[in-house]
Amino acid sequence: MHAQDTVVVGAGPVGLWTAAELALGGGRPLVLEQAERRSPHSKALAVHPRTIEVLAMREQEQAFLDGGFSVPDGHFGMLPARLDFRELATPFPFMLAHPQRRTEELLEQRALALGAVIRRAHQVSGLSQDDQGVTLRVSAPEGEYEITADHVVGADGAGSTVRRAAGIGFAGTDSTVFGFLGDVELTDPPERPGFWHNQHGALIVAPLPGGRYRVTGYAAADFATTLESLRETAKLIAGTDFGPYSPVWLSRFGNATRLAGQYREGRVFLAGDAAHMHFPAGGAGLNVGLQDAMNLGWKLAAVQRGWADPVLLDTYHAERHPVGAALGEHTKAQTALITATTEEGLALRRFMTDLLRAHPDVATALANTVTALDVRYPGTRPWAGERLPASREQLHLLREGRPVLLAREAGPGWKDLAASAGFQLYETELPWPAAAVLMRPDGHVWAAGDTAGQLAESMAELPLA
Repeated sequence: MHAQDTVVVGAGPVGLWTAAELALGGGRPLVLEQAERRSPHSKALAVHPRTIEVLAMREQEQAFLDGGFSVPDGHFGMLPARLDFRELATPFPFMLAHPQRRTEELLEQRALALGAVIRRAHQVSGLSQDDQGVTLRVSAPEGEYEITADHVVGADGAGSTVRRAAGIGFAGTDSTVFGFLGDVELTDPPERPGFWHNQHGALIVAPLPGGRYRVTGYAAADFATTLESLRETAKLIAGTDFGPYSPVWLSRFGNATRLAGQYREGRVFLAGDAAHMHFPAGGAGLNVGLQDAMNLGWKLAAVQRGWADPVLLDTYHAERHPVGAALGEHTKAQTALITATTEEGLALRRFMTDLLRAHPDVATALANTVTALDVRYPGTRPWAGERLPASREQLHLLREGRPVLLAREAGPGWKDLAASAGFQLYETELPWPAAAVLMRPDGHVWAAGDTAGQLAESMAELPLA
């Protein structure tokens, strides 16, 4: 036994949610963060429906809903044909605009309340691992030290020290185009969030809490990270610069797209930007990262606490690596559409816009893709791996971070099965013809059956200790 069973490297949203999940499961996670304090800037703003569902599974969604504002649609590659979220099969059919800084504050409160320990200004410089654990080398204000844990989670961003030290490859492509961003005040803001695209580039102007606006997009010409360049670029694309002043953040970002060769190397795991990087089209990055953390956190806790077999940890890569690969593909496709400023490119955008408007089912499929509501994990049995399109109340049934048994009618057979397995049983409606399902702590089906015997047979195949 080590003092910390898991060290999480990185105190961004992904690391904090991983730590919260580990602590919820009875673990003793330690978070090491190289920065002395949280960044004042909010790189990410979008919280997608599936991520709100993840928060709701732990009854943590209300503070986010209270602190953000809902947007009923989204976009694919900034096409003018918007993706309507209102009819999606979720209790949260909208995108939530919520600054990353506030997201991190809420997730840190959650992790600390559950008993996680966070050390800032502690920089990991290397690691070694064997059959007994992982030893990290750490530089801190009081000096260098080593710490050993059962497992390490690298949630330390695209330049991940953990990934490099573990010898995990990060293949992909370098940046060929660049976007721009400015968080500013405006003297003449648009009446509603605005989108512009033409031969000069692409532009989004969206409100931020506190009266500021985010002016972001892609410029076909060179962009310098200055307020004057932001004015010139906005005017070129939208015909007006909206009167930007008092910038709090000006930035430039590229379309480098990379994916870790594996999400696990022995006792070391990667999550979030440490595992995948891409152009921030549609704001998917933070969301996919939190969903990585949700998948990994309960599994590590289950194995460490002894109610699941260690083979369960192998499923993390098998389930999340394809999601990271798909993320890279659709963000590259969106980048191509956003940067399509030639006559041919503009024609492609018109063609795609007409296609989406003529075929609403295609638009709905894209909406489910960018919001991750269509993610299904591998499974051989009927419905295994499917996401439960649950109500908010059903999501709350997973608040303890343990599997739960959901049955149409909680008869004696189901009660006996739940008692023998040590899982809670709830009587509720189901979207499938099965009489009962065993739900994983992350809201996906683990097993299903029409009788208690049938479900018990399926459960016998699961990596339960």
